Amino acid sequence: MAVVAAGVGFRAYRQHLAAETLAIRSPRGVQEGAFVDIGGIKQWIQIRGEDRDNPVLLFVHGGPGGSTLPISSGWRPWEEHFTVVQWDQRGTGRTYGAAGDTLAPTMTLERMTQDGVELTEYLRTHLHKDRIVLVGHSWGSFLGIHMAKQRPDLFYAYVGTGQVVGRTTFEKAFELTIARLQTQAASANNNEALAELAPVAARPTMTQENRMIADKWSRALALPPADAFQLAGPVPPLFMPDFSLRDWYNWRKGAAFSAKYLTGRDGPMFQHDMASMGFEFSIPMFFIEGDADGVTPGGPAEQYFNQIMAPHKEFAWVRGGDHFVPFDRPADFLAELLARVRPFARN
Repeated sequence: MAVVAAGVGFRAYRQHLAAETLAIRSPRGVQEGAFVDIGGIKQWIQIRGEDRDNPVLLFVHGGPGGSTLPISSGWRPWEEHFTVVQWDQRGTGRTYGAAGDTLAPTMTLERMTQDGVELTEYLRTHLHKDRIVLVGHSWGSFLGIHMAKQRPDLFYAYVGTGQVVGRTTFEKAFELTIARLQTQAASANNNEALAELAPVAARPTMTQENRMIADKWSRALALPPADAFQLAGPVPPLFMPDFSLRDWYNWRKGAAFSAKYLTGRDGPMFQHDMASMGFEFSIPMFFIEGDADGVTPGGPAEQYFNQIMAPHKEFAWVRGGDHFVPFDRPADFLAELLARVRPFARN
């Protein structure tokens, strides 16, 4: 018991230090977190930034069910240039904790797209903005691009990273990724990697387990190796302030719950192909992709991007970046946002 108590006390101390490190102290700043009424349920959002006059950036997380709240300390420099909004989507994190499995019948692309639209309308009113910048990662890029297509009037620009483009390219790209990883593992004489990749190569379907194996070895075999959960931020996930052990439980439980309804062959990412949306968008479109992404390889995203017709569009590679570029390469991602996207976000 003494060891447990000491561990709890140490974590509380580290969380206190983290709160001091991450605090917004500017008189023009904003630092708040709350449940808001979105889509008929309470959904959790966090809003942070040094200056309310800065553009608002809504980050639509991946997973699905992958709340970014405990893994975003590396975004602190972003908050000098944007008011950053994180959103625990339906079925995710604190939003899942508030409603639980009762959300099951509502876990659809259509409902969650509408959630995103309603949230954006709330943010415009709450933060007194005409439009916001929309960033979608992985599953969030699939959801986010539907939001951008449905209500372009709400957004200055759309930014996709780890961009999902549809079932046919998704499956083929995954098969090619596994083959590439096997070649890299053989060249490195990495028997552990070869052993884990062999059953995936034999049946390269996009299950959650196979995706995790692919991402693990994409990071481990990259040069230099990347570790998404080592993160380029000042605070390890376990010590993020105001993130309780119950929050950790709901984070993991929500991820499994969301995956059950949104991934796999019956999920929307495989039932909807991006080409069916058409290629015309009425806002600036940006893709920022890691060239070592083993989960959503950038090649298919670039092919899709080349067909997009928009008032302005730009594609950027982050060299050596994996599937988690916003998290393990936050400075590089911010540099791309500032150089390419922020000039379009003028009130």
